[in-house]
Amino acid sequence: MRVEVDHDQCESNALCMGRAPEVFEVRDDDFLYLLTEEPSPELHEKVRQAERLCPKRAITVHG
Repeated sequence: MRVEVDHDQCESNALCMGRAPEVFEVRDDDFLYLLTEEPSPELHEKVRQAERLCPKRAITVHG
């Protein structure tokens, strides 16, 4: 699995971070940071849920 974030679409609302904090982090500067582009298999379902939760569809999961 590979994760991409379209930072032009992202509103940094942290819904993804709430679901998968091991992969997504919104910092004090109000920007979303992708902590890993290739999360481990045990995180795959959380990442897919985060992708579905994103109101701006800024997260894309490949594989």
